[in-house]
Amino acid sequence: MKKTVSDIDVSGARCLVRVDFNVPFEPGTTTISDDSRIRAALPTINYLRERGARVILATHVGRPKGIDDALRVAPMAARLSELIESPVTVAPDSIGDETQQLAAALGPGDVLFLENTRFHPEEEKNDPDHSAALASLADIFVNDAFGSAHRAHASTEGVAHILPAVAGFLLDKEIRMLGSILESPRRPLATLMGGAKVGDKMAVMERLIETSDMLLVGGGMAAAFLEARGLRTGKSLLEDDGPLLAARIESAAKARGIQLLIPTDVVVASELSAEAEASVVSTDAIPADKMLLDIGPATRDAYTRALRLCQTILWNGPMGVFEFQQFAAGTRAIGETLAQHAHGNSPAPHSATTRHSGEGRNPSRGPTGPQPPRAGATVIVGGGSTAEAVDSLGLADAMTHVSTGGGAALEFLEGRALPGIAALQNTT
Repeated sequence: MKKTVSDIDVSGARCLVRVDFNVPFEPGTTTISDDSRIRAALPTINYLRERGARVILATHVGRPKGIDDALRVAPMAARLSELIESPVTVAPDSIGDETQQLAAALGPGDVLFLENTRFHPEEEKNDPDHSAALASLADIFVNDAFGSAHRAHASTEGVAHILPAVAGFLLDKEIRMLGSILESPRRPLATLMGGAKVGDKMAVMERLIETSDMLLVGGGMAAAFLEARGLRTGKSLLEDDGPLLAARIESAAKARGIQLLIPTDVVVASELSAEAEASVVSTDAIPADKMLLDIGPATRDAYTRALRLCQTILWNGPMGVFEFQQFAAGTRAIGETLAQHAHGNSPAPHSATTRHSGEGRNPSRGPTGPQPPRAGATVIVGGGSTAEAVDSLGLADAMTHVSTGGGAALEFLEGRALPGIAALQNTT
């Protein structure tokens, strides 16, 4: 395990805190549409301020090529100031003489926000001199940016080799929660995978088959699994090697005795648009001029019943194109079921999802075998679009943990060593 801020004396120290405040905002304004990553870092920031530390925050914003006024940190600093109810000073740069002077002048509990770290190309190159310039601002380095921990950049990895380096509370929670999936999950463990492409998640699916009891597939990637079984998926998005990869996953699941669930019905349309007319079809009857855009009501029912039997669920990837209402029912049904299950108050399996499918249910068709445990399940939501989905549905706070990392979460679950974590001090 890695040391955290609670394992060292931070009183009065200048602490360089790498956060991930790369949040969606309207350029040219201070309007932030989703401040969840900012709020997630508050425990670390408040802990340091309460102990008289001098807090120096660093983050990247977007992918600038040099200085870009549309990607400055001012909106994030303004929102943070509101949340902590205290002024936040914005430095003119992430390094340089003026920034050095501002850092040196900080008082106990003060907060200085460095300008976008990626305004310097040396940041992404992990340039040693640039790392040294950043490190010169502080006495201690705290990494609380899980979403950037898979990048070996100057502000995530380089400075950790110069300053005493520990994890913030958010990073520590990510390590513990995602690590529990790989090391000591409560069983049964279900892995629910969605999103567009099998290739994007091939490595993590292969790794999780080793620990999961059940694998459920939704989203656009379901088309590859259907094609691998000889079914036709019309105009659905399909990677050239998608069916081959899906067949490999299915073969691995079968070899390990893992239950693999794929859709039996889907929501289709002739195009992806807000005006598209949606219809439900069986997966063995997808029209040639239609594309798969969500899981269907029978699949929603089967998936929600199966998930209620599990004690740990990892969900990564929406079940459909949830941004459009007519293709959001699958993601909504899964999200609501998992939110209830996380609190131990899931409805009986035979009563689920009727309000989403619009169809009556026969109670006699409930699952056989053990009924779902009433204690709350551990529900971990992968970052990226899945986190956006549960947040848009107002369900994020009901989950056990919603990861702040998209690519970082996938790489962690694949078992890769993330540079931003590996460089931190160990507890022993």
